[in-house]
Amino acid sequence: MLNNPPQFSKKLIQWYLKNKRSMPWRETTNPYHIWLSEIILQQTRVAQGLPYYLAFTTNFPTVESLAQAPEEEVLKLWQGLGYYSRARNLHHTAKVVSNELNGVFPDTYEALLKLKGVGDYTASAISSFCFDLPAAVVDGNVYRVLARYFGIETPINSTNGIKEFKALAQQLIDVKQPGLYNQAIMEFGALHCAPQNPDCGSCIFSDSCHALQQEKVTALPVKIKAAKVKKRYFNYMVVISEENQTILKQRTQKGIWLQLYEFPLIESANSLSLEQLRAASKFKDFTAEIAIDSITLYKTEAVIHKLSHQHLYTHFWIVNTAQPLKDGVPIAEIRSYAVPVLIANFISSFSGFKA
Repeated sequence: MLNNPPQFSKKLIQWYLKNKRSMPWRETTNPYHIWLSEIILQQTRVAQGLPYYLAFTTNFPTVESLAQAPEEEVLKLWQGLGYYSRARNLHHTAKVVSNELNGVFPDTYEALLKLKGVGDYTASAISSFCFDLPAAVVDGNVYRVLARYFGIETPINSTNGIKEFKALAQQLIDVKQPGLYNQAIMEFGALHCAPQNPDCGSCIFSDSCHALQQEKVTALPVKIKAAKVKKRYFNYMVVISEENQTILKQRTQKGIWLQLYEFPLIESANSLSLEQLRAASKFKDFTAEIAIDSITLYKTEAVIHKLSHQHLYTHFWIVNTAQPLKDGVPIAEIRSYAVPVLIANFISSFSGFKA
């Protein structure tokens, strides 16, 4: 170790008190608000997550109000954040806390870990921020600061790396003010020891940072390359009836967008021409239920929607029919449904759905 833990934590806290950003969740020790912010900020930048945090705390000011809300209302409010399992876990845990724990969040790291959707990082954050327990947080910012400062080349997404960084973070934490220390190291990684172009020249650790001294700043932290991205080809049948209705179906299979709504979907092995679409067996199943008057492609170029491990090449086909639709959805009400952002963007741009 290149510096003693007390000095390391002291420098970070001093830097943080001078440079920290003002965030609403930093002005409270309410476990509900802290938990909400941490779930929202998983896989999400602060600038993107802040409006969602404000929307959730406005619409659901207490864990009881969140627990009582219909799941579709929660998913609708979450729309655009992605990783929708977070929203479903959020709702499930709110019900557990409200109904089984009398609305009181657990006050220990171990008990917090038992809540659905709460892992090591979130349990550490809540227990240190709310209850002053010495549980070290380890997120992407912390990995980067520790890897660079101590020159650790163990991949951060390996089993050994996760254990090694957690043990080191736990050793470094200021046990007298753990919440403040955790906030400090995360903020330092976010603002100063950034992924690209960190400000090493004015860094508080410039005299003792291993990566800076060994010219390895851009090489650390080390991460095992992710699995190859899968390509999928989606064809959405956007039905418009003479009664100004359309069709939405709820996704019920495990995978992306569980329980969200979408237009009837025909997935294919590659992009399809109209002739190829008509020849597809799933299209024939679709036309067995819908009498098509006309079908046109909305845009020739596919919409590419990127998820963490898959890219969706999407075409929207406009299907007109004079047939009354069974379980049709009035187009005027389409924006009230919880849909993936891919669908929401189409609804916003398509002139046939203009309010």
